[in-house]
Amino acid sequence: MNVQRNFLRMVFLCASALAVHFQAYAQVDSKPQQGLQPEYQIGAGDNIRITVFQNPDLTLETRVTENGAISYPLIGSVRIGGLTISAAEAVIAKALKDSNFIQEPQVNISLLANRGNQVSVLGAVNRPGRFPLETFNTRISEMISIAGGISAGGADTVILLGTRGGKPLRKEFDIPRMFLDNHLGDDIVVAAGDLIYVDRQPLYYIYGEVQRAGSFRIERGMTIRQALAQAGGLTQRGTEWRLRVYRRGAGGQVESSSPDLGATLQPNDVLYVLDSLF
Repeated sequence: MNVQRNFLRMVFLCASALAVHFQAYAQVDSKPQQGLQPEYQIGAGDNIRITVFQNPDLTLETRVTENGAISYPLIGSVRIGGLTISAAEAVIAKALKDSNFIQEPQVNISLLANRGNQVSVLGAVNRPGRFPLETFNTRISEMISIAGGISAGGADTVILLGTRGGKPLRKEFDIPRMFLDNHLGDDIVVAAGDLIYVDRQPLYYIYGEVQRAGSFRIERGMTIRQALAQAGGLTQRGTEWRLRVYRRGAGGQVESSSPDLGATLQPNDVLYVLDSLF
């Protein structure tokens, strides 16, 4: 009797443990999984192929119109723009079933050309052009990477033009600052129709009594002393005391000054090193 009682007790404990395990698994499984990419949404201009299982006559290759609709055999005009592919399949299947043409239609949609959801990347990138949005959580840094990255002559700051909530959006983003200063929240998600522009790198110009006259890239926080060093330093005839900086003022006029060597350089500054009087 005790052996049987102990056996039943063990069975009960195992069953209880399994019940707790499956309940916990169901709770975890019911939570939305993080990191999953949103499903692609069909946009105006997309080219798609529609097939219905065991109904080859209903195979159709078509383009989504500007108002998001297509014309499909037996059911006429169907609006699928803005829907995910699985949702569009369900809409067409329901229309076929409700029209009593097919009892249990199995509809499949394939994307042939993504033309409705694209982002343009222009300016100083290695591969400028229009690029499709495969998912709807693509960020600015990812779009620049898709465009081949910023070219050697490109600036660190990029400009985004687009619309959000029906209102125009223009915003500048400092790409290195996102990662160096841990401002990843600035790396926002792009949207269909956005335009990303990468300007050319800011330059300064230097001539006179320096080793290498010419134009040079302005690095982040660069000072006038560092600009002189980048130009190879002064010649034997040059002197820091006779350094002039020509800078365009707020009114558009060019102003000349003798700055401190620790002052910050500004884009398009022109540095002129005169020779020593002695």
